[in-house]
Amino acid sequence: MAISTDVLNSVNGTSSTGTGSTSGTSKNDSSAQAVQDRFLKLLVAQLNNQDPMNPLDNAQMTSQIAQLNTVTGIENLNSTVNNVLAQMASMQALQGAAMVGHDVLTEGSALQVTDKVGRGGFDLATNADSVKVQVRTAGGTLVDTIDMGALAAGRHAFEWDATKYSGSEALTFTVMPKANNTAVTATALQRTRVEGVSNDNNVLTLQLAGGKTLPYSSVKAIL
Repeated sequence: MAISTDVLNSVNGTSSTGTGSTSGTSKNDSSAQAVQDRFLKLLVAQLNNQDPMNPLDNAQMTSQIAQLNTVTGIENLNSTVNNVLAQMASMQALQGAAMVGHDVLTEGSALQVTDKVGRGGFDLATNADSVKVQVRTAGGTLVDTIDMGALAAGRHAFEWDATKYSGSEALTFTVMPKANNTAVTATALQRTRVEGVSNDNNVLTLQLAGGKTLPYSSVKAIL
């Protein structure tokens, strides 16, 4: 049976006179609980106003109840997922706190110098029969060259005697690998000390020495 407009308006919290209408606050509430309440009111109204000669279709009512359960289930699932994400963010922050005071490897060519020793690393895409690392000032002046010989593909670290350098400029390094006199792809990896962590919008961020920040996802290795 078709339910009257007056019954529908009563369930939705509206009233109409002529062409004008006013809405109650309940109509604008789209939460699963509000939808469920309105559905139950509508169902009761349908049952109370049904034509005994043309009763409500059971299959249609069952389908409507199934749809309502789906909507309620989705909202409950969303709430559960949000809670899990919040818990994961808290656990990630606790794990990140354990990184404070440790060095991490990230993409970059800044040379870390600690206790007169320069340290860095790099990834080689393929084997190289000759690998050299050039140490330069921020202005590009060559300070020294480290000959590392032949190296296999993968990650490698190097150390450099910084007592050879008496300047005050920050240093950088460039990796120059070759195989059969052809350049090999290399990714420079700089070492940086973690001084703090924070969780911004569920993203773990590291505070590094020198005032820089970095998302945890950019960390290649923890040393």
